[in-house]
Amino acid sequence: MTLKPYKDKVINECKVLRTFSVDVDESFLEWHRDEESRTITVLSGKKWKFQRDNELPCTVCEGDKIKVEKHEWHRIIKGESTLVLLIEKHA
Repeated sequence: MTLKPYKDKVINECKVLRTFSVDVDESFLEWHRDEESRTITVLSGKKWKFQRDNELPCTVCEGDKIKVEKHEWHRIIKGESTLVLLIEKHA
């Protein structure tokens, strides 16, 4: 069983509230790809960054919306507070 670096609260089949603790071990925040496209809305978090493959990381702020395509390589980089995201999955 692999431990995930976040906790999910399922809202419905397409929406998940995802929380990354400020205490998360950075080594668990790996490059990855998802099986579906998604829109990620940042609800809270200080100095976290989002990075796509072959791009520089960018700081995300409350209210930012990030669109990630199916199978697109990406990762998050640890910030200074708990990060809360709303993830909306698309077919």
